[in-house]
Amino acid sequence: MQMPFFKERGLDLTSFFHGTLNISISPYTFSLRAPEYTFRKVNWTTEHPPEDFSFSRCRVIVENDEYEGWVYYPHPETKIRNFQNPTIIEVIAPRIPGIGYGAKIELRVNPREILLVVGG
Repeated sequence: MQMPFFKERGLDLTSFFHGTLNISISPYTFSLRAPEYTFRKVNWTTEHPPEDFSFSRCRVIVENDEYEGWVYYPHPETKIRNFQNPTIIEVIAPRIPGIGYGAKIELRVNPREILLVVGG
């Protein structure tokens, strides 16, 4: 539902799966340093106020196959209805054959854009 709003702001995600991989990085948490894209006050639904979203390129590795993706970060301070667990990174990626709940994957992020910290 949000993809057209991101596309009109310059980030075309239409070739990616229309959902997110929710990747646990526990015991780490993360914070954004300088994401490649940040979109402020995206008014994508009438159900709640506009939200802020950030994106940072990443790589998802599953069984030696590598996929380009984006860390998708709905800013919790503008996402009123949902709790954002700081040990979960949401990733938008292409459809990955055979991936499912509990799959072991490797995630590579840009350390200039995303900071990983043990604990919180």
